Amino acid sequence: MSAATAAGRRSGAPRQGRRPGALERRTSRFGWFFAAPAVALFGFFFAYPLVASLMQSFQVTQDGVAGFGGLANYEKLAGDDLVWLSLMNAGILLIFQVPLMIGLALLLAVVLNQSWLKFRTTFRMIHFLPAVTTLVAYSLVFRVMLQADGGVINQLIGVVGIPPIDWLNNPFWARVALIGSITWRWTGYNMVLLLAGLQGIPREQYESAALDGATGWRTFRHVVVPQLRPVLIFTSITSTIGALQLFDENFILTGGGPSNATLTPVLYLYRVGFRQFDFGYASAIAWLLVLVIGIFSIAQYWLMRDKEA
Repeated sequence: MSAATAAGRRSGAPRQGRRPGALERRTSRFGWFFAAPAVALFGFFFAYPLVASLMQSFQVTQDGVAGFGGLANYEKLAGDDLVWLSLMNAGILLIFQVPLMIGLALLLAVVLNQSWLKFRTTFRMIHFLPAVTTLVAYSLVFRVMLQADGGVINQLIGVVGIPPIDWLNNPFWARVALIGSITWRWTGYNMVLLLAGLQGIPREQYESAALDGATGWRTFRHVVVPQLRPVLIFTSITSTIGALQLFDENFILTGGGPSNATLTPVLYLYRVGFRQFDFGYASAIAWLLVLVIGIFSIAQYWLMRDKEA
């Protein structure tokens, strides 16, 4: 026996290939005991519904009896105009609302990060308050404010001579109203995340940029934005997922109308599943949405990643 082996055995170091002792087995059992509630909740509320919905997407209902239908539901998706219309509406939200919201959040974060600004804490709280309001409550408030007759918004624009706008019954203005309400709700949330990223940038980097003669815009472009890239990627991807999964706001504000102008995939899924009771086709729509979200998330990460790294 070598001296190193003898020393290892005397110190209690585990030997390679030996069977675990009673203490190790007991520790492992205790670990699984404490992890069991989390594992059970994950399996019951996430893993099981995920697998069940995937299996259900291959089922079709005929004469009130559900049975295996192969790819019938997915073939039906290809010819369903409402599916593609809902995806187009979600794409419009994604193209216009997400950049607008992230841009405003970044602007507010930069302003609220300035040392010369007084009452910064108060302003941060005010801008974050919409993020803690309930979705149903703020949607109902916006619905009242956007009424064509007597709504607060039409009263305000009437002061400057603009005629009343039928916000919720005109396809174009309904989309504008939806974009505005979502932007109001989530800008403060993204602002807090970006503000945390800004406060994590060392002051020395700003001072070094100033010594090199960098202007405010060049400092922002070459110092701030690269440091904020991880936060920008996170906020962009989560905002994209939120836009593609939109349900509460358009369900309460417009009900998907007018003329399905604000119909989104999740709202259409709700109609198919809980009004037509075609849960197999609704599950297929859900998995199509999962695929679309995955593609957009990967594309955003690839476009915004640090190419030098």
